Amino acid sequence: MALIKSISGIRGTIGGKPGDTLSPLDIVRFTAAYGTWLSKQSSNKKIILGRDGRISGEMVQRLVISTLNALGLDVIDLGLSTTPTVEMAVIFEEAAGGIILTASHNPKEWNALKLLNHKGEFISGDDGATILEIAAADNYNFAAVDKLGSYTTNETLLQQHIDAVVNYPLVDIAAIKKRKFKIIIDAINSTGAIAVPLLLKALGVKDFTVLNEEVNGKFAHNPEPLPQHLTELCKEVNKQNADLGIAVDPDVDRLCFVCEDGSLFGEEYTLVAVADYVLQHRKGNTVSNMSSTRALRDVTEKQGGEYFPSAVGEVNVVNKMKAVHAVIGGEGNGGIIVPDLHYGRDALIGIALFLTHLAQEKKSAKQLRNTYPDYFISKNKIELKAGVNVQKIFTAIKEKYKKNPINTEDGLKIEFGKDWVHLRTSNTEPIIRIYAESNFETTSNNIAKRMMEDIAELS
Repeated sequence: MALIKSISGIRGTIGGKPGDTLSPLDIVRFTAAYGTWLSKQSSNKKIILGRDGRISGEMVQRLVISTLNALGLDVIDLGLSTTPTVEMAVIFEEAAGGIILTASHNPKEWNALKLLNHKGEFISGDDGATILEIAAADNYNFAAVDKLGSYTTNETLLQQHIDAVVNYPLVDIAAIKKRKFKIIIDAINSTGAIAVPLLLKALGVKDFTVLNEEVNGKFAHNPEPLPQHLTELCKEVNKQNADLGIAVDPDVDRLCFVCEDGSLFGEEYTLVAVADYVLQHRKGNTVSNMSSTRALRDVTEKQGGEYFPSAVGEVNVVNKMKAVHAVIGGEGNGGIIVPDLHYGRDALIGIALFLTHLAQEKKSAKQLRNTYPDYFISKNKIELKAGVNVQKIFTAIKEKYKKNPINTEDGLKIEFGKDWVHLRTSNTEPIIRIYAESNFETTSNNIAKRMMEDIAELS
């Protein structure tokens, strides 16, 4: 059981002792700290709230609403929604901020409070630290009875989000309709089962099937959209002779595709394909985090733009995108950020742009994938034992490979010619992630294996 406080929000498992898990007491404490911080930013008392389909969602939702109301803040509740919808709703409603109740790709026992500012973007590291200080000191000032906040619901904001996606200038509905796509969706028993079908209908896609459609939070498989978790989708695409498979995570901010032959397009190549399409129409720069494939750099430079890496984490990607005026960016985990729509990972705009690209190119998904360079990323992780000194491990590895180019901006990234390995602690779990990339799958696996052996020896 765990409670993790990071730039990705307050995340923990449900059940157990306060302080060790995301207990009701911790939910109230961190919600109160966020609400207190928000109240100091402006006189705006409006807050957007939404949740994914997790089993604990309603329980957490009730606690959060009551706590915010007790602070004198007015809650607009979207109910079952998506992370990008809540982000856009903050802008639509001119709210002071927002909270998304989701643990993203984590298993069903997890939940989290993802915290947004008035721009509908994740709060900064400094603001997050301030909120943690408020929580640690229990420094809140609750409202008198005559000044309690209000509670309203709004079920129109998901449709507003979809309308914004459909009307985005680079989305070509006519081309999508003409292709008459047959699509299989893996909605992983969460809000993708609501949002993705609504989007496809708005795009003129009539022939689609939804797997794991019931929104009950009892995830049919591990919710992280990785190859080993998408076997059902791959088989169903093949079985039904579909053009494409679509998989999203529980809060619909990550996206990956399955080709018509049941093979994976590759979550790393979700951003590559969408960026390729955007760059054909808008010349400019791109950003992804340094654990993402170099294929984005190849595509960007081919289109005359410049690629910039960032530290891992959506906040860091967004900050770098703003700094370099990127026209498209995101993360290799299937996260697409289209800045002139909003600065947040959004599977819905990703789907619309990918389908447009596929339709205009008049290629199958497999044919499109074959137009991009092949790189192989070996993604691994090691669970941390209590008390392990990660910095000491990283220092020792840095010394061992001191003859190689090393970047310490975010953990440890070591280059071996055109190959690389990136070691970093996770923002969301008590683990070290080990990502290695090469032109050859065996080489990337061997690099990762070597690093895992080094870590094991030093732990």
